[in-house]
Amino acid sequence: MKCVIAGGGTGGHLFPGMAVAEAFVEREKGNEVLFIGTERGIEVKVLSGGKFPLKTIQAKPIQGKSLLGKAKAIRSLPMAVSEAYSILKEFQPHFVLGVGGYASGPTLLAAFFLGMKRAIQEQNVMPGMTNRILKWFSQRIFVSFEEAKKYFPEEKTLVTGNPIRKGFLALLSEDGRLMKKEGGFTLLIFGGSAGAHRINQAMIEALDHLQEIKSSIKIIHQTGKEDLDFVSRKYRERGFEALVRPFFEDLATHYQISDLVICRSGASTVAELAVCGKAALLVPYPYAAHDHQLINAKKLVDLGAAKMILDRELCGGTVAPMILHFYEHPEERVKMEEAIRRLGRPRAAEEIVDHCYALVAG
Repeated sequence: MKCVIAGGGTGGHLFPGMAVAEAFVEREKGNEVLFIGTERGIEVKVLSGGKFPLKTIQAKPIQGKSLLGKAKAIRSLPMAVSEAYSILKEFQPHFVLGVGGYASGPTLLAAFFLGMKRAIQEQNVMPGMTNRILKWFSQRIFVSFEEAKKYFPEEKTLVTGNPIRKGFLALLSEDGRLMKKEGGFTLLIFGGSAGAHRINQAMIEALDHLQEIKSSIKIIHQTGKEDLDFVSRKYRERGFEALVRPFFEDLATHYQISDLVICRSGASTVAELAVCGKAALLVPYPYAAHDHQLINAKKLVDLGAAKMILDRELCGGTVAPMILHFYEHPEERVKMEEAIRRLGRPRAAEEIVDHCYALVAG
C-alpha cells in the first residue's frame, strides 16, 4: 500500500506523522510513504537523510499573520492545491493523512477532489484552524485527547493518543515503563527543536541558586543554535556538569536517564512525557495558536501529572526553587510519573494505521 502524510512546519506536526509512517512501513512489506511539506518547514531538515521521501508545495501560513500576510496565503492556495493534486495523481496513494501545518490543508483538499481516502490527526486539546476546516473534508479524524472530540463530528472521530517515534518506544520495558540506567539526579532541558531563549536564560540564572547540589546534579540541555555558546560557557564558568547541544537526534535516550524535564508543552512533548512517564516542569509557549500549549499544560497540572510556570513568570528565581524541591522530594516525582503515565498511548501510531487500513478496505 501507499500512503501520503501531509503537513509539518514544526516538530509538533511532523514527528507524529513520522511515527505513523514508521508504523505503516513496518505493517506490511513493500508499503511506501511519501511526505508532502513546504520548503520553509522543519521537514526539509529532518527528512533530508532520506528515511522518507519528501515533496514540497508552495503553501503559506495564515494563522498569526497580518492582513496582508493572510491575503497572500489565500492567493497562494489554488497553486498549492494544484501542486498537491499533481503529486497525488502521480503517486496514487491508498490514503492521505493530514497532520497539521501549512501543507496539510492544500493536500487534503486535493485528495478530496481526487476522491482519495482521507484522514486528519489532531495533536492538541484545542484543534488548530487547519483541522477545524479539514474536518468537513475528512473521513476519519484521530485526536490525542478525549476533550478534543467535541470539536469534531462524533461519527468519524476516534481517540488514539498522539503518535510518538520508535526511538522512544524502543526504550520501554515489557510493562511499558521506561528503563532508567543511571543513578543520581539528571535534569533534561529543551525548548523544542529550535530551543527556547527564555528557558535557556532562566536556567542559567538558576545556577547561582543551585550551588549546594552542584556535585549531585547532571544537566542535559538542548539550546538551539543561537544560544549554544552562551549556555555552554555559563555552565563551565559555574562548574556544573552539563551536556549541551543545539539539537539532540537521540532525545529519547536522554529522556531515559532524566529525573525531571523542563520543557514547553507542545502536544508531541506531552505525548513523549506520558509514554516515558517523566515528571515535568512545563513552560507553555505564550504565542502558540489558540494558546494550545497552556491548555495542554493545564490538563496535566489538573491531573497532578506536571507542574507549570508561565512564560511571563519564568526566571532563575522561579525555576531554581522548583528544581530544588523535586531534588529533595523524590516521592513527589514518583507521584507525577505515575499520573502522567496513565495518559500514555504507546500504540497510538499502530492504532491510526489500523483505522487507515480499515478505511481503505471499506
